[in-house]
Amino acid sequence: MKKFAFISAIGFLAVSAFAAQGAPVGASVDPTPEEQKALDALKGKLEGAIVWSTSRANSLHDIWIMNADGTNARALTKSNNVDWFPRVAPDGSKVLFNRSKGGWVPENDANYPEKWDLWTVGIDGSNETKLVENATWGTWRPDGKSIVFSRAGKVFTMDLASKKETLVLDGEKAFKAGVILQEPNMSPDGKHLAITLRGSMRETGVWDLAKKSWTKSGDGCQIDWNFDGSKLYRVNPTGNGGTAAPSEILWFTAKDGKQVEKVGFFGIPKNVKLMDLPGRRSHEYFPRLSPDGKWLVWGATDKGHDHDLFDYELYIWKIGEPVETATRITYNSGNDRWPDIWFGKVPAAAASTTAAKAVETAANATAAAIAGGVSDAKMDELIKAIDRLTEAVKALAPSK
Repeated sequence: MKKFAFISAIGFLAVSAFAAQGAPVGASVDPTPEEQKALDALKGKLEGAIVWSTSRANSLHDIWIMNADGTNARALTKSNNVDWFPRVAPDGSKVLFNRSKGGWVPENDANYPEKWDLWTVGIDGSNETKLVENATWGTWRPDGKSIVFSRAGKVFTMDLASKKETLVLDGEKAFKAGVILQEPNMSPDGKHLAITLRGSMRETGVWDLAKKSWTKSGDGCQIDWNFDGSKLYRVNPTGNGGTAAPSEILWFTAKDGKQVEKVGFFGIPKNVKLMDLPGRRSHEYFPRLSPDGKWLVWGATDKGHDHDLFDYELYIWKIGEPVETATRITYNSGNDRWPDIWFGKVPAAAASTTAAKAVETAANATAAAIAGGVSDAKMDELIKAIDRLTEAVKALAPSK
C-alpha cells in the first residue's frame, strides 16, 4: 500500500511539473496513404481560412492559420503567453482571441477572468491589440461592430467603436451563486444566449434575454448556433472514443431559441447525431460550423481529456457526406484545439505577409537541418522544410 501511494505521489508530481511548463511541443507525423489521398482531394476545394490554437511551436500555445483546404499552415501569433480560442471577424480582416496575462495558464483557469485579456490580431499577423481586460470567451456579432464575452458568472457585450460594455446576463441572479458562464454564444438575432454552465451548475442550454427564462439542452458543453439561428449544436458525453470519457457532436432544430428534439431516458434520436468518428480517435471537442452551415471543423483525441495538453487533431467534414469522408487536417503530436473556419478571399496583402512568414520559417528550418551534417533525421527535416517552402511559394503566387 505504501509502495502504491509512493508511486502515485511521484506520478502526481510528474504530471504537475509537466502541466506547469505548458503543453508538449510535439513533432510532425506523416499521414497514412489514405489520409494523404483525402488531403489531396480537399486541396483547392475551399477558399478561406482556418485558425486554431496550437502548442506545436510554443508550449504556451500560439494562434496559427491555414487555408480552408488544410494547406499552408503558419503561425499568426508568437508570444510568451497562452493564446487560444480564436474567432475570425465576419469580414475576415482580423482574429479575436484569449491571451493569458503572463506565462502558462491552463484552460481550466478560464473561470478566472483576472488571468486573461481579449486581443485581436490582423489576419496577416500584424497589429496585435488588447481589446478587453479581465475577460474570456470572446466572439463576434454578425455585423462585426460588437463582441460578446464573459467574466466568470457574467456575460457582456462591447460596442467596438465606443468601447462601451453592457451587462446582458448576471448568472448568479439568473441561476444560483457560484455559477460560471462559459462560452456564451449570442443568437444571430440577438435574442438568446447559448451557454455552458459550470461551477455550481453543470449543464448546457439557452437563456431568453427578453423573457429571462432558461431552456436546458442537456449535459455536455460548447453549445453554439448555426449562421441563422435555426440550429443548435454541442458536445455530448456519449458515443465512440478511445478514452474513459467518450464524446460526440449533436445538433438540434431551434425554434424561438428553444431546442425542439429532446435527449432523455430513451436515448438520442438518430437525426440529432451530427458527428461521432469511428475508432479510438473519437473524443470530439471544439466543434465549429462554417459560416454557410455546410462544413464542420473540430478536434479529436484518442486519449486524455485536458483541452490544452493532449494530442487533439483537427478534422473537417462536409455535412451530410458519410462519416468516413471526414478529413484530418493536422498532423502533429502537440496540442491543436479550438478551430474556427471562415470562407472568403483572404486579402492579398494578408496572404502575402503570412506566406512570407512561412518562407522565413521554412528557410530557417532548412538551415537548421543542414547544419552539423545531413543525417537521416536531418534529411527528413529538410524534406519537410522544402514541402513547407513549396506551399508558401504557391501562396505568394497571384491568383488567376
